[in-house]
Amino acid sequence: MKIILKKIPKNPIIIEGFPSFGLVGTITTEFLLEHLKAELIGEFQYTELGPISAIHKGKLVNPMAVWHVPSKNIVILHTILNVKGYEWELADEIIKMAQKMQAKEILGIEGVATDDPTGEVKVYYYGDKKLEATGALPVKESIIMGVSGALMQRYKKINCIFGAAHSQLPDSKAAAKIIEVLDKYLGLKVDYNPLLKQAEAFEDKLKTIIQQSSKTVKEADKKAMSYLG
Repeated sequence: MKIILKKIPKNPIIIEGFPSFGLVGTITTEFLLEHLKAELIGEFQYTELGPISAIHKGKLVNPMAVWHVPSKNIVILHTILNVKGYEWELADEIIKMAQKMQAKEILGIEGVATDDPTGEVKVYYYGDKKLEATGALPVKESIIMGVSGALMQRYKKINCIFGAAHSQLPDSKAAAKIIEVLDKYLGLKVDYNPLLKQAEAFEDKLKTIIQQSSKTVKEADKKAMSYLG
């Protein structure tokens, strides 16, 4: 597994959002790609993960890619793939990329489970105390898994933002709240009026892609079983 770049921005902030609880990282990075007019600068090459491609509105969707926003000098890592079992390998490749770019920091975006009966969406952070000025709350006790968990063990310049998601399904409200925090922290100048509506649209898009991916995997498993039995 490796990251192939056709452009190496200098001193960017890297935002990584891999599928996690509520698909918060994926929805957040998807929104940023479209809102900030990001350009594709690289891709992940791998044989470890399943050979899944997705087509949305007649266009091929790169399932795991690297994007750059020149106006903000932000690099965004976006994926719709389940990377379970390969978190350490991914973290190592992201760190190599960050070192090549001499990145200012990595911002990890994650969803965490909540059973808050009020329905209020809360955002938490680990790392830079400047994030507290955005309304995010400091994490006191938690277990962090996934790519962000691996990065936290191996990379010092990482901050994490966690959105409290209310279900295993895509949670656009938690993603929207994270985008609000990112806007304040990075000065993205997001238009908040259509924010949630657009996030819900991304949620519908992701549901379709993920459902199709799951269906493809199940059909492949059935075929494998028929070959064996």
